[in-house]
Amino acid sequence: MNNLEKLFSLKGKIALVTGAARGNGYAIANGLIDAGAVAYFVDINPIEINRENAFAIQADITKRGGLKKIIKEILGRHYKIDILVNNAGRGKSFLSEDYPIEEWENTLEVNLKAPFILSQLVAKQMIKRGQGGSIINITSLGAEFGFPNNPAYLASKGGLKMMGKGFAEDWSKYGIRVNNICPGYINTPFHEGRNKNPKIYNERLKRMMIKRWGEPEDLIGGVIFLASDASSYITGEDIHIDGGWTAKGL
Repeated sequence: MNNLEKLFSLKGKIALVTGAARGNGYAIANGLIDAGAVAYFVDINPIEINRENAFAIQADITKRGGLKKIIKEILGRHYKIDILVNNAGRGKSFLSEDYPIEEWENTLEVNLKAPFILSQLVAKQMIKRGQGGSIINITSLGAEFGFPNNPAYLASKGGLKMMGKGFAEDWSKYGIRVNNICPGYINTPFHEGRNKNPKIYNERLKRMMIKRWGEPEDLIGGVIFLASDASSYITGEDIHIDGGWTAKGL
């Protein structure tokens, strides 16, 4: 292994990825394995994965008991967690004036409260080990712009973005780096309906400099970069993997 390969290698690292049964999380967890890590695929839904260095944990991250179960199982088998990817998310659209309080609460539970508690649990064991680590939050264009009729999603993803910056400040002294990846429109089940509606698909496409919707695999490089020593001097930052959406003017 040459020096460049070592820089991006995750050999010997233990990674936890939430929302990993499908879509972005599934691609990210597999990409981490390809880079040398052991990856835990965590999801409330059944997880189908059959490859070396992959482990599945079916758990509800909105329940404190579910989060403790995740940590206990990983530490019981591998004694450490080096990488946390807070990927799990939800969001449903309703007219803002009629937005159901139940949907508001459920969205913030998944998108903000669970990453807060899980980041705390992981950071505590990182601090105890004294070897640092990397926490990566998957935010959204909804953390950057005022999209219509989804206030809970925007509030939760904006909160996740800023929470990550706060954790970066608080935990940098322990060698823990915390960064955000902001995906654009990705062809996943989350966007099912939008990506199959030609009008919506093409309206979104016009905002992209790279004229295609993203694929889950487009996120892998950014995650490996932020999880590896290649980004050892980077914390509290946002990386937009969005086909140029946030940078586009006219």
